[in-house]
Amino acid sequence: MTELLTSAQMRAIEQAAIASDAVTGLELMERAGQGVVDAVFEEWPALAKTSHRAVVLCGPGNNGGDGFVVARLLKQHGWDVDVFLYGDPDRLPVDARTNYDRWCALGPVQNLTLKTLHDLQNEHFSVVCDALFGTGLTRPVQGDLVPILKTIRLGLWPYERARLPLEHYVAIDVPTSICADSGELIVKEGDTLAHFRADLTVTFHAPKLGHYLCDGPDVVGKLAVKDIGLTYSCDHTVRLTGAGDDLDKEASRHKFSHGHAIVLSGAAGHTGAARLSARGALRVGAGMVTVASPKSAMLENALQLTAIMVLEADGPQALKRVLDDERINALCLGPALGVDTRAAKLVAVALEAKRKTVCDADALTLLSQDAGLFAKLHESCVLTPHAGEFKRLFPDIAEKLDAPAITGPAYSKVDATRDAAKRAGCVVLFKGADTVIASPDGKASINASLYERSAPWLATAGSGDVLAGFITGLLARGYAPHAAAEVGAYLHTECGLSFGAGLVAEDLPEELPKVFKMLGI
Repeated sequence: MTELLTSAQMRAIEQAAIASDAVTGLELMERAGQGVVDAVFEEWPALAKTSHRAVVLCGPGNNGGDGFVVARLLKQHGWDVDVFLYGDPDRLPVDARTNYDRWCALGPVQNLTLKTLHDLQNEHFSVVCDALFGTGLTRPVQGDLVPILKTIRLGLWPYERARLPLEHYVAIDVPTSICADSGELIVKEGDTLAHFRADLTVTFHAPKLGHYLCDGPDVVGKLAVKDIGLTYSCDHTVRLTGAGDDLDKEASRHKFSHGHAIVLSGAAGHTGAARLSARGALRVGAGMVTVASPKSAMLENALQLTAIMVLEADGPQALKRVLDDERINALCLGPALGVDTRAAKLVAVALEAKRKTVCDADALTLLSQDAGLFAKLHESCVLTPHAGEFKRLFPDIAEKLDAPAITGPAYSKVDATRDAAKRAGCVVLFKGADTVIASPDGKASINASLYERSAPWLATAGSGDVLAGFITGLLARGYAPHAAAEVGAYLHTECGLSFGAGLVAEDLPEELPKVFKMLGI
């Protein structure tokens, strides 16, 4: 799985490499600048074939130093390059100052002001490079930089792009004003346009959390990660989800070896969500799946299920009898279950059984309404809230997450999900295009339906019910809760990508065989 780093972790890796004499800071800066130029030419091959013109906006730190390297390398490639510095050259860090001096031997450096920017409006540039702050920004930009960034940002809007006829926007590490740890825009109230929006963002060694969270993906454009020769790693990193390596089944095993999952059904007229979950659980490989149905919905469920069994569980005592079967090892609670007293009692019985359990939809609402019920959660549970459900379950955490970011590192969706998991004492999967999965011990991962994995057709009724079923089926197969949430979310996105436009929830389980084949299973 791909590691995602915070800005502090990236600094620690760089400092460890420099301290070990494996590399100098100046060498890392040179490699970073070369990585940016390589990424630009890889993304737009035509730019490598003839000379063009670029603008490089350099800031007062090492990100600005990377910018001076980019300018020099483009100049050596035959380009005309205009370099601007926001800050005092005498206060640049040592390595950045060295690259400032190297650039000055080739061309001038202009002060970055609103006037100098306006002077460029009638000129054409192939590349504008944002080397202002990178991962080091911890407070909103101030002074002249606010209208400068607003002017550039307005020029990026498709219907206004002709105002500044600039073709390709490139950011080094992260676009200016984005928190590298949270993806939040760090801006003052009323200054939401005071940020850089890139077509291509080039980062080094490993992606940063902010590339995958909140506003980050909207302003990053396409993300390129360049190797700069660092071999060091950090503990407690967040990882992107993957398929895992144990989805296949052994030929010598039988259905009971792969578990028996129970999905609780809602009342008559409210049964479709449970069937979607059950189908997902069966397709993902659970050996047996049963829909536990109230008496009033037995016929409705039975008429639409074949491989999935139907069993009457008309109340809490009936469910207790069902759960006397110790072969039942995974439960799915919530999809269209209802939020009445009967449903609350069913959830209580299911949680008291201490089986691996997914709590979704109505079960989450019930948990948010009843502290006693919430207290029954255990380490084998997985909660799968979307933003609204998360807010009901963890209102204080959600309020902290939703607060405007005025300093960095800002409180992130990863921080919020970790705090929620610790409070609940179980795995929390916080849904979204940037789905975050966290355990009480702080382990966290992200399933990113972003960039090349963007799957907008998953935004359809019932999609979340199928995800709950995928996770339940994986729990039945023996996956630990965190791993089941990771793999279930990953497969869910892959099914959306595989089917594409026109997807409805019923298509997701049926797309799994194609996805498994693509994964070599």
